[in-house]
Amino acid sequence: MRVSVQSDPFDLGREVADFATARADMGAIVTFTGVVRDLPDDPLEVMEIEHYPGMTEAALTEMTARAVERFALGDALVIHRHGKLKPGEMIMMVATAAPHRKDAFEAAEFLMDYLKSRAPFWKREITAQGSTWVAAKDEDEEALDRWS
Repeated sequence: MRVSVQSDPFDLGREVADFATARADMGAIVTFTGVVRDLPDDPLEVMEIEHYPGMTEAALTEMTARAVERFALGDALVIHRHGKLKPGEMIMMVATAAPHRKDAFEAAEFLMDYLKSRAPFWKREITAQGSTWVAAKDEDEEALDRWS
């Protein structure tokens, strides 16, 4: 299990290849990559992602460990970036490995729902018109509720 909170870009291909080849005893590898999305009405110049070092890593590590236990994973990887990111840049990735696909898919969804609604990151969208903090969305909270 590995969790990384970093400002530097990551090499998606290398991360997935390293993750997938590390566990030959797993029958399913699921990955998800989040990308900075441009805004439809007011083009995004940059998304600024803030966090509290130490606290964020601990929270993500705890949730990832819960996913490993809950879904009987053989391995899990969470990478989340912080700092200023432009549209099209990768924000995060989740990878899960399990003996069977159902657990790998469900664990990846569980982790993504957590990252979207509970992970201690604060996101601000900066456009030519100014900046706005990204608010929590009801659908993100509802998605997390299904894991209760």
